[in-house]
Amino acid sequence: MNKKVILSCALTGAGDTTAKSPHVPVTPKEIADSAIKAAKAGATIAHIHVRDPKTGKLSHDVNLFQEVVERIRESETDVIINLTSGGGGDWIPSEDAPTKGGEGTDIQTPEERHEPIGKLLPEMCTLDCGSLNFGNMLYVSPTDWLRKQAKLVKDIGVKPELECFDTGHVRFANQLVEEGFIEGDPLFQFCLGIPWGAAADAETLSYMKSRIPENAKWAAFGIGRMQMPIAMESLLQGGNIRVGLEDNLYLEKGKLATNEQLVDKAVGMVQALGSDIMTPAEARKHLNLLNPYGKED
Repeated sequence: MNKKVILSCALTGAGDTTAKSPHVPVTPKEIADSAIKAAKAGATIAHIHVRDPKTGKLSHDVNLFQEVVERIRESETDVIINLTSGGGGDWIPSEDAPTKGGEGTDIQTPEERHEPIGKLLPEMCTLDCGSLNFGNMLYVSPTDWLRKQAKLVKDIGVKPELECFDTGHVRFANQLVEEGFIEGDPLFQFCLGIPWGAAADAETLSYMKSRIPENAKWAAFGIGRMQMPIAMESLLQGGNIRVGLEDNLYLEKGKLATNEQLVDKAVGMVQALGSDIMTPAEARKHLNLLNPYGKED
């Protein structure tokens, strides 16, 4: 178990959750405010998607990302910003023409997925390392697209978080490392419990961490009721942790959570086990990140 761990808070995600909880942030101001509150509660990293302020649905609008990032930076609250670069990857076959995408399909090119990263230069961004049956749709990330994205990220010096939703994703992430698309110590995020990806249990987590390079750093999260159990299992197995409303809406059974409440609960559990949370400054050095403030920590 690490003496200090990185705690990420995934603030809002892309799922259809806004009707299920009033606490899911939607507007840029709400998302930024939630990041600031999560940071003050102890989060090291804020993982950011954006939503259409009018509909609450997933958005790829670079201007919305920019407003969130600017609001966080202007608040002078220290938190590492981790923007999604998963972008549009949802493919649902049309019932009338199965070879074509039907209603709900949302596909972006690698260049489009990278646009917020290239423009805003966050310290980190996610890189989803493969395609997946994601519930009843297909999330599409072909390997050549991922190579292109990884090179774009490498060229601007942003740290990619290699998101692995299944064991094959770990294999391909390792391939990216081997081919030189990932610089420095790679950072893996094991995303557990997604239907129909890797299971959210200790055995799956143990296997996935056993397949990464010796110099790699890693974290894991579980969705729904497995959020806190996987966070603690990751801690016990030597990894870092993630909580937040992207992955789970509840603080306990029947009680809806805010992001800062989930962070506070995770901090308490980590400290109860004799560990503690890295500050953003400590994590920047640990992960060798760009400092957006243009100064040494």
